[in-house]
Amino acid sequence: MTIRSLVAAMALSTCLVTPALADPKIMVEDAYARTASDSAKSGASFMIIQNMGDSDDRLIAARSDVAARVELHTHKENAEGLMMMLPLEDGIEIPAGGEALLKRGGDHVMMMGLTEGLADGDVFSLTLVFEDAGEITLDVAVDRGRKASHDHGDMKHGGTHDGGHGSGHDHGHDSAHGSDHGSGHDH
Repeated sequence: MTIRSLVAAMALSTCLVTPALADPKIMVEDAYARTASDSAKSGASFMIIQNMGDSDDRLIAARSDVAARVELHTHKENAEGLMMMLPLEDGIEIPAGGEALLKRGGDHVMMMGLTEGLADGDVFSLTLVFEDAGEITLDVAVDRGRKASHDHGDMKHGGTHDGGHGSGHDHGHDSAHGSDHGSGHDH
């Protein structure tokens, strides 16, 4: 191989790799996931997303090979005082110089139709898609034992978390969303 072809090959490989790299203004910290059991059909991921840049950005999608469907969700209290889980159609804003806290009982990445069992301690890849910064792929560990901290606060609701979510907890999904939300996610 000549020096010219070696330089050309290196330049081409740089061009192919660079678009996959996300803008360094976005940093993700403390990512973890929870499932209700090793055989759960759904789970959720939580993290802190920091925007070190000068302009707002938005998390608009997420994907992972461990789930048939990955969506951005939040919890809202309905008129009857029940917590409902709802998709965030417009994504999650990450303000310039600020952060977005994806936490239990708030905004989170919902993984539905898990394609493999996720045991405590397992690690999987999750790709976050940002409106401006592009894609960031990170490794996320399943941590069922983690207690909700001040930063990753837990929901307060009337029932117990018994896998079926107990009383007082309605995810607000109609039958069009299928049974992926049955028992299986815990957050």
